[in-house]
Amino acid sequence: MDRLTPEVTSPWAALDLTDAPAEGPVAFCDDLSPASLLDAYRHGLYPFPADTEEQQIMHEITAGADIDAGRVRVIDDARDDGNPYAVAWCSPDPRPVIFVDQLRIQRSLAQQLRNKVEWTTTLDTCFERVVHQCRVGRTPQWLTDGLVAGLCRLHAAGHAHSAEVWDGDELVGGTFGVRVGGIFSADSQFARRSGAAKVAVACLARRVADSGGVAVDVQHDGGHARLLGAVTIPRSRYLELLRANAGVRAALPSDPQPARSLAA
Repeated sequence: MDRLTPEVTSPWAALDLTDAPAEGPVAFCDDLSPASLLDAYRHGLYPFPADTEEQQIMHEITAGADIDAGRVRVIDDARDDGNPYAVAWCSPDPRPVIFVDQLRIQRSLAQQLRNKVEWTTTLDTCFERVVHQCRVGRTPQWLTDGLVAGLCRLHAAGHAHSAEVWDGDELVGGTFGVRVGGIFSADSQFARRSGAAKVAVACLARRVADSGGVAVDVQHDGGHARLLGAVTIPRSRYLELLRANAGVRAALPSDPQPARSLAA
């Protein structure tokens, strides 16, 4: 496995989030290399690229006051063709997470799963396919080609994973993200059947729990995540969780499982 060890001079390690905005970008940097991505996740950030030049310009304009005040940092990787405003990096405060020992399967979803005898869940069966399904119909298109390429390299190195939901041989739902020790940061999900995205996240949470992990970071607070037991915690506590659980190394269980087992 490629450990993708970050440089000692990593800009993410030096980034102070104490006075960073609670919403929106906390930094700008267009380095989407696997090492940069992994190091950013280790320090509580995730990327939100701009897919048009107009969005890049808006990034620079709307964050101007926070940049001048030092609350948002601009990291230039010194490439001649680079534009740091091409990628915003976020670290929300508070942060929505599902503590895996508090995963909740609501009654209606449990009943649905008991009737879905053909549904199964898998891990890392088709990572790139799940990522591309998550791109479909999304506006703005934050899953840019550059980010997808970096994520796929992280997957090849064993740091990014996907959970899939199948109805027989048909892929009907999935989620993907980056694992950092005992924390899994879930970037996005999709569903082609009612409830399939929630099943994918629940499947992922169970596998994180079985590997000794403690939480799934869902990045964005919302009704679907709340139904699975998501709660919001201060950014400072999320950063503490990352540090405290950095040493979790056990592999995520990869065996196919009947989706109805989540309702047990």
